[in-house]
Amino acid sequence: MQPERLALLALAAMVAGAVNAVAGGGSLVSFPALLALGVSPVSASATNTVALAPGGLAAAFGYRRELGDNKRSALLLMAAAGVGSLVGATLLLEVPERVFEIVVPWLVLAATGVLLLKERVARWAKTEQPTRARLGWIALLLAVVSIYGGYFGAGMGIVTLALLSPLRRMSIHEMNAMKTLIVGGINGIAAVYFLASRAAELAPAAAMAVGALIGGYGGARVVRRVPPTPVRRGVVVLGVALSALLAYRYWW
Repeated sequence: MQPERLALLALAAMVAGAVNAVAGGGSLVSFPALLALGVSPVSASATNTVALAPGGLAAAFGYRRELGDNKRSALLLMAAAGVGSLVGATLLLEVPERVFEIVVPWLVLAATGVLLLKERVARWAKTEQPTRARLGWIALLLAVVSIYGGYFGAGMGIVTLALLSPLRRMSIHEMNAMKTLIVGGINGIAAVYFLASRAAELAPAAAMAVGALIGGYGGARVVRRVPPTPVRRGVVVLGVALSALLAYRYWW
């Protein structure tokens, strides 16, 4: 791929990293950038996962001390999520690409809808009410949902936080740390599988990884100055428009 195209992808990933830090939904910026430059849908999804995985793993490492006494629960849930992620990544590469082309508009629309629920999920996560939910059931649900994480992945952080919210009484920092660790594991396992399968395009992934790290760092520094709601609304508008465009492109 030409240097100028790699630069454009790095810029898109930088924006995606900043959007993830401020409001979430960065994949709705970086994934269409790959499509716009001619990368096939399946390869674009794999490349996007590989590109954004380093930032997610770095965030998970940074949150490790916030887990407190929840490390065993986090490891169990991460293992369950890892199994689901591997299944999803395998499906992405083994199922005919035409299937992905048919479902990708719905996946983008679903990720956009999840983004709309972020504030409500955050309120759930702050609840102090007791719960009857059991760790095993949450692990099972997380394994199922993580199939989507390995297959496409946009919005997984919000979905994971929603699943964790009834787990037990935890501070929002502990819950966010567990969510970050689990999502980092989902993306990391899928990324390793895509690299081993040579499904991702290495040069774009490397350029985007650098951009995403820079954007994520910058976004984390300005997150207190930029209100997340307008950013989230902008990403939602982008997601709806993108799903319509993809439907027109692949369905007709």
